[in-house]
Amino acid sequence: MRRAAFYVLAAVPALAFVWLIANFPRFIHADQSALNDAPNAPPFEVYEWVPVLHLELAFRMDALAAILCLLIVGVGALVLFYCARYFKNDDPYLGSFGAQLLAFAGAMFGLVTSDDLIVLFIFWEITTILSYLLIGYARERIFARRSAHQALIVTTFGGLVMLVGLIILGETAETYRISTLLSRAEEIVANGVLVDIAILLILVGAVSKSALVPFHFWLPGAMAAPTPVSAYLHAAAMVKAGVYLVARLAPSFSETAYWEITVLGLGLWTMLVGGWRALRQTDIKLVLAYGTVSQLGFLILVVGSGTANAAMAGIALMLAHGLFKAALFLVVGIIDHQAGTRDLRQLSGLWKSAPKLFVVAALSAASMAAVPPLYGFVAKEAVYETFVQQASEGPLELFMLIGIVAGSMLTVAYSARFFWGGFASKKDVPATKFKPVPWLFLLSPAILTVFTVVMAFIPGVFETIIKPYAGLFPAAEEPVHLGLWHGFTLALGLSVLTLLVGALLFVTRDGVASLQDRLYPLLDAERFYRLTIGGLDQVAVWVTGRTQRGQLSFYLVIILLVACLAPGTVMLLYGIPEPGNLTAFDSPVQLIIGACVAVGAIATIFADKRFLSVLMVSVTGYGMAIFFAVQGAPDLALTQLLVETITLVAFVLALRVLPPELGPSKSAIPKPIRILVAVLFPIIIVIAAIASMSARIHTPISLEFPHLAYEGGNGKNVVNVALVDLRVWDTFGEITVLAAAATGVASLIFVMSRGDRRRRATDVAPGTIGRTRRTGKTTEQVAALSVARRFMSSTTDEWLLAGRTLAPERRSIIFEVVTRLIFHTMILVSIYLLLAGHNAPGGGFAGGLLAGLALTVRYLAGGRFELAEASRVSAGTLLGVGIAIAAFSGIAPLFFGGQIFESAAIEYSLGILGDHKFVTSTFFDIGVYIVVLGLVMDVLTSLGSEIDQRMESVDENHSHSKAALHPVGGNK
Repeated sequence: MRRAAFYVLAAVPALAFVWLIANFPRFIHADQSALNDAPNAPPFEVYEWVPVLHLELAFRMDALAAILCLLIVGVGALVLFYCARYFKNDDPYLGSFGAQLLAFAGAMFGLVTSDDLIVLFIFWEITTILSYLLIGYARERIFARRSAHQALIVTTFGGLVMLVGLIILGETAETYRISTLLSRAEEIVANGVLVDIAILLILVGAVSKSALVPFHFWLPGAMAAPTPVSAYLHAAAMVKAGVYLVARLAPSFSETAYWEITVLGLGLWTMLVGGWRALRQTDIKLVLAYGTVSQLGFLILVVGSGTANAAMAGIALMLAHGLFKAALFLVVGIIDHQAGTRDLRQLSGLWKSAPKLFVVAALSAASMAAVPPLYGFVAKEAVYETFVQQASEGPLELFMLIGIVAGSMLTVAYSARFFWGGFASKKDVPATKFKPVPWLFLLSPAILTVFTVVMAFIPGVFETIIKPYAGLFPAAEEPVHLGLWHGFTLALGLSVLTLLVGALLFVTRDGVASLQDRLYPLLDAERFYRLTIGGLDQVAVWVTGRTQRGQLSFYLVIILLVACLAPGTVMLLYGIPEPGNLTAFDSPVQLIIGACVAVGAIATIFADKRFLSVLMVSVTGYGMAIFFAVQGAPDLALTQLLVETITLVAFVLALRVLPPELGPSKSAIPKPIRILVAVLFPIIIVIAAIASMSARIHTPISLEFPHLAYEGGNGKNVVNVALVDLRVWDTFGEITVLAAAATGVASLIFVMSRGDRRRRATDVAPGTIGRTRRTGKTTEQVAALSVARRFMSSTTDEWLLAGRTLAPERRSIIFEVVTRLIFHTMILVSIYLLLAGHNAPGGGFAGGLLAGLALTVRYLAGGRFELAEASRVSAGTLLGVGIAIAAFSGIAPLFFGGQIFESAAIEYSLGILGDHKFVTSTFFDIGVYIVVLGLVMDVLTSLGSEIDQRMESVDENHSHSKAALHPVGGNK
């Protein structure tokens, strides 16, 4: 559907808006009935999520949440509708943009209806991530990427600080339910400083999200986003999250120690800073951006004042701001779209070429400036009435009133600047070429503007829906009402003064601009942010340069030193318990095996060839497998044996591209230090292990594993049942890591693709792979090769599918015959290990390794084309299918009323074959089997087939070069 899909997306929040309107009386009634016994209505929906942490998916819809939801879904529907005309059909990333914008609406809906602190935080961070993605929509532009990173860093910082505050508050109150916290506020606040700090930390998150000073700079930078994003996230939705949080906490926590200085102080400062900087902007979108910063400070100041009148005025102002600011941003998008510029120095005469757009912009800008008779004026009058009443209470209240009036004068000035910059005819500026605006494009801002006008004439309706929230505060002696006319009052006089001074500031804009040029800002938060990020970058470069040296010995020394010092320091400070029954060995067999392992380890150090070194390392691994077998752990022994074999094959394959000789050590770490670490590490680790076992004071949980495995997991093999049932989450994480590791190996070799579309054996001429060239061979060698080729060519029996592709001198009939005989047996045994692993040694991991070894044998016998014929499915597909099967086996129980990864036993009879029991966790084991097989396939394809192909290409190019130097028949 391309851009027309936005019409479908818009229908979702539009239906939610209709549902909200239809149910609004019920939400208000719920709040009013709750006022009699509790200051907050209980949640309407609660679902258990993590019971052990008392974490619930709790949601409630009271008046405050419902009002915010009206803005979220109402403006969201109009913005999505607007997108259908804003974007072009060939614009990139339209699908992801539409999904992210709709998801953002859902996340905001969840945020304002959450009744659990942690759930609220989760939605809070979801909006942060989606905001980052939407701001960075034009990912090819560096400014968009920088702005997205800046917004992400600033708001995530505030969110993490807020999380600390939420946890402190929840733990102090012993509940994370927001409605309970607000109803018990007096009791909670009595805890003193701890609650004060918690509220302060929560407010840090709110002011960072709503772009208050000193976090205000991220919002103008976010204007790199497409205009629909600015209209929705940064005018009507996301930035309102901080305002909502302050409004939610204000009825109960506005008397805490740091509330006033944070909410009122930062709010007023932001209002003045944002308005002042808006007067400097030449981009009309930035004029609105700084105006939004100013208005957000104003909103938080008002809703955070902690009185019933301020609550009434603040929520009314929030509704007004959402309407006129979203409409104005959408107008900017139309101007940019139709005129190709947003620079007010280049725009001229749009009032003539776009009269309908002119009217929409005029009404919305007038509402922003609080010009009567528009809803912006109604809300501003209520604010003035509130603070005029409070001004008589003391000098601080009087100062706040003066600051609000000054900030409102700046609002009038930048509203006029926006309107003049976008539509006026300017001297010496030619009329801007402007394409006609289709009605569908203009419809969304027009509807918002209609609401701005109509709401001014029915203020009583909105006073009714705000009143339940305002009723959560102590009743005012002189309640403020929403209305167009309150008579000749001081508030009306202040409104007139605001309009006159604001207009004067606009008329004298040249003088104001010169004054601004002379005044250097006392605090440039954005510069401080850049210096901080730059400093962090420099520290990161310094640390990386001294730690990431590309030397394996250096990394090992650091890792082993930390592993020595951490437990060693603890043991020195606190001592170690006296060990119990220590025995050197249980049987002479253990002593012999241990000696062999030690010899292998020492021989590894003195080996002068890489291959010999790898073999000696394998001796230690196989020795551990024998240890497990002797100690009565056949499952571990089998797995260790298979892992060691696969690892040995991988090492040997990789060694082909390395020099055979081990050269002298070039480590930057002096030899004495390496010897010291090598000796110290095992000593400390052994002592720590002995101390850990000696320090046990409770019965080991492992003693219960046999019972848990048989009764809970319906299996006798404790190891396998633990992996696929008792600790299945661990295993699921491990197979995910295996898939990531396999992908990493493949990416190092293939870079772009795993080679899933590689050639098959039928595409290759017989006897051409790995053929030895005659050049440089002696007469005896050439004769021997000729005999070998004649013998292999006379062999008509094809033991392997792709054996014929190998050059005769590279083939081994014995190996091919043995491979043909054992391959199917190995596959059958691997399937047996998979199915029998629940009650006997085996399981999906061991079975997958054995199947991988079967493919390894095929590869070693027949080469890379034999591997391709043996497995027609790519390694990437196997990894994906395996993880998908494992994940589905975890999700499936939910459809039958169970829990994630819950297993069930199905008993059945097969007549003469006896009674049997099938456990559903076997499906998870099948996923493990396929993932491990995919891992081995990736290793074989990467370190085997791909390196084979590259080496053959090098040999062929080398041979061609030598042939060119020494033509056939010439003299050497």
